[in-house]
Amino acid sequence: MHYFEFSEKFPTERACIEYFIKVRYQYGVSCPHCGTDERIYHRSTRPRNFTCRNCDNDFSIFSGTIFEDSSTDLRKWFFAINRMSHVGRKGVSALQLKREIGVTYKCAWRMLKLIRTAMGNHEMEREFEALVEIDETYIGGKPRKGSNRDGNGGIVPNKRGRGTKKTPVVGVYERDSKRVVAKVMRPNEEGKKLSGKQLLDVLETACRSGTQVMTDEFSGYNILDRRNCNNMVRLVIDHSKGYVDGLIHTNSIESFWALLKRGIHGVYHHVSVKHLQKYVDEFVFRMNNRTKHAFGILVRQCVGISPRRTGLWFSLQGIRP
Repeated sequence: MHYFEFSEKFPTERACIEYFIKVRYQYGVSCPHCGTDERIYHRSTRPRNFTCRNCDNDFSIFSGTIFEDSSTDLRKWFFAINRMSHVGRKGVSALQLKREIGVTYKCAWRMLKLIRTAMGNHEMEREFEALVEIDETYIGGKPRKGSNRDGNGGIVPNKRGRGTKKTPVVGVYERDSKRVVAKVMRPNEEGKKLSGKQLLDVLETACRSGTQVMTDEFSGYNILDRRNCNNMVRLVIDHSKGYVDGLIHTNSIESFWALLKRGIHGVYHHVSVKHLQKYVDEFVFRMNNRTKHAFGILVRQCVGISPRRTGLWFSLQGIRP
């Protein structure tokens, strides 16, 4: 939604609350205290609350969501969600959001952090099939010149590519649906980040059996040349010889890396390893929902995530996943 559509749809705080109730309780309201779905009334004087006449308890419509324990107006939350779900492809910084909705920097940063968590609130269940591309990229600041020194005081050249100390991110792109899944690769027990087994685990999480996987010449993908449980077939493009060989290339996933890096370098400037997966989830969400009603999808994904609780609260809150 552009600004005028947003203002027309959500002119007041009450309009935002009514929209949220329709999204969250589309299958009916049930009491989280006693579990009944009868004799539950929406309080007119306190629109954020329902009253259960069966057990005489009140409960908040925001319980178990990113809006729980937040005193910020829901309209400001919705504005931030709308900005995050469609703003170009490169995101919005906490300082920019602070200026736009009139909150403190700490509040804006917390809001964006929780919205990114909601963006990643989606389980991949082997949705990809047919043709996919897999590739890896490396996220991190450029090492200072001469910052690496050996034990004798000599300067060790900064390595690039797969020899770098930056954090690797692996992505899988499906050609038909033009959707992406990406994962930050943390070191395993052996200290490895891009072993063949780790790469195969990413593919098996996202892809169905019999998928054709396009890779570059990286030796980590050699595991696909052997028989695997999902019968995936590897198609290789050797970048030392060319970047396209008919339908065999990894240009699509590499285009996503360009968006991710331009967003991080141009908008966020620096991202710690601790929060990197959330930022990756943000760009994946916008990529996968660029032609859909991203705002409504993101509001639905905000349910089941709480600043104080983990896991989905669908069963307790009367939501059918």
